[in-house]
Amino acid sequence: MNTLKTGSRLKSAVCDTEVMVVRAVADEVCLECGGAQMLPMGADKPAAAMAHEAFAQGTLVGKRYTDAAERFELLCTKGGKGSLSIDGVVLAVKQAKALPSSD
Repeated sequence: MNTLKTGSRLKSAVCDTEVMVVRAVADEVCLECGGAQMLPMGADKPAAAMAHEAFAQGTLVGKRYTDAAERFELLCTKGGKGSLSIDGVVLAVKQAKALPSSD
């Protein structure tokens, strides 16, 4: 369990995914990628770590991922095979807001 801070950069322990925290509330959460807790950028990856099948939908570079309540928002800076989750709940790609019509 960690408290995510805006501007923090993290990497996956099981794939190539890297993210930057864009928005976060001050709650203790477990941010995971591929079913394994994410690591600070300077940390070494475990040697034989593999993504869990239930968390292997992948991440796409340049996409923003958010939880259902939009309390957390992560920007994917490097894509990978694992999917992002907070406390075991998979994050969804944030959808663009509809622009008003210009009648």
